[in-house]
Amino acid sequence: MAHESSGEKVIWFMAGIAIGATVALLYAPASGEHTRRKIVKKTLEGRDAVADSGKEMLERGKEMYERGRKLADDAADMFERGRKIVESTASNLKG
Repeated sequence: MAHESSGEKVIWFMAGIAIGATVALLYAPASGEHTRRKIVKKTLEGRDAVADSGKEMLERGKEMYERGRKLADDAADMFERGRKIVESTASNLKG
């Protein structure tokens, strides 16, 4: 086998896949139809779980955005009050 060409290796690989798939089907605990239904059911459950998680993440993102915006507005208000205090103090010192 050390001198086999790439084509022969691919053939052996494909044969291994076919044999493995055949053995898996023969020893599968459920029929093909049952297995397909189970796969579809699990796929739909997974899709729904991902959709729900996405919705939750979107809502959390909106909440975080609103909190961040409020913090930024509060910081701007505090900055403006501080600026007015400094201006008032500076004009009192001049006058």
